[in-house]
Amino acid sequence: MTQKSEAQKGNITPEMEFVAEYENIDVNKLARLIDKGLVVIPKNINGHSKPCGIGEGLKTKVNANIGSSSKIDDIDLEIDKARLAQEYGADALMDLSTGSDLKLFRKKIMEAVDLCIGTVPIYEAGVVTLDKNREIIDMDPDDIFKAIENQAKEGVDFMTLHCGITRDLVQKLKDANRMMGIVSRGGTFLASWINHNEMENPLYENYDYLLELSYEYDITLSLGDGLRPGCLSDASDIPQIQELVNLGGLVKRAQDANVQVMVEGPGHMPLNQIQANMEIQKTICHGAPFYVLGPLVTDIAPGYDHITGAIGGAIAATAGASFLCYVTPAEHLSLPSLEDVKEGVVASKIAAEAADVAKGLPQAWERERAMARARKEFDWEAQFDLALDKSKPRRYRDKCELDDDEMCAMCGEYCAVKIAKGDF
Repeated sequence: MTQKSEAQKGNITPEMEFVAEYENIDVNKLARLIDKGLVVIPKNINGHSKPCGIGEGLKTKVNANIGSSSKIDDIDLEIDKARLAQEYGADALMDLSTGSDLKLFRKKIMEAVDLCIGTVPIYEAGVVTLDKNREIIDMDPDDIFKAIENQAKEGVDFMTLHCGITRDLVQKLKDANRMMGIVSRGGTFLASWINHNEMENPLYENYDYLLELSYEYDITLSLGDGLRPGCLSDASDIPQIQELVNLGGLVKRAQDANVQVMVEGPGHMPLNQIQANMEIQKTICHGAPFYVLGPLVTDIAPGYDHITGAIGGAIAATAGASFLCYVTPAEHLSLPSLEDVKEGVVASKIAAEAADVAKGLPQAWERERAMARARKEFDWEAQFDLALDKSKPRRYRDKCELDDDEMCAMCGEYCAVKIAKGDF
């Protein structure tokens, strides 16, 4: 069974009830949205994560990426990152580890938090291939499906799978004259494998088998954008849009099979192209929830890409994206630190809140009005409690060492709110 198959039968699951209460939405309405494929609840039947609804009419969700690399392989650090991401409001966590003992990493991370857990199984297949002293282009397709099934058994809730990169599309990519080529690791693995072996993408060719596995464990497919633009110059080009068209067909097949599915999107993109891309995705992909990385709206801000991503994310979510993958200040530069994880989560939470306000979500507006009341009443504790980052504003306030609670060090006795208090 899947959440979608139960919704189609008119059955209300405990996960639907949990999400409906959290989102303040009628549970029967939620079930109808799930049945239509407009909302997903990534919840593996073997998993222990807290249910999280993603899609139409729900609050914009935020994902945090963590994971080891072949250069930095510290499981305690990644567990600390997972806990920190949850503390600052991440709704989901993706383990992108490519270091040693991937199974242990996943187990420890899933034990450390109760967030919705995602992975990219082809990374594990790549590690297995290299461990056999073979190149990625010699990867055995069976290893990809073994990784998918093993992770499904472990309880992974959603998986990024680059099913839309076809042999035909790889040829089109060669003719596209992109500046950055392919920047997705999973996309590169598959495109290079296709190019070298002159064979079709195993995930595309064996998609029906993938749907069977997904249905059995209720894995939510996150159809990866392997050809997402890696710089502004490549945004909205033919390979990106052609892959999206391919994904649209795969979305329909998943929905018809009662498999939960969402679609991943760009990437790097100028501000003026974001809304159109969101609308195109919703049309082509039958309204499936859209999961975007950023988008990053400029390429010249290394060290500040949590900001460039938050700007794009706010616009994307306002225009229809349901799920924002955080971007940290370390993007393009290094494995993120604990502080980078915090900054990335908070920046994406800001983008999500801004979009939810713009979309008129009642819960978002309640928080905004509560903050306004707290500021008018000089209720500093309420302000700290409402803040997305509760510690930083307190530090700024405390360092002023003011005796009068009805002012801050910026305006002092000339505070407009204090002067006008009770008059307006």
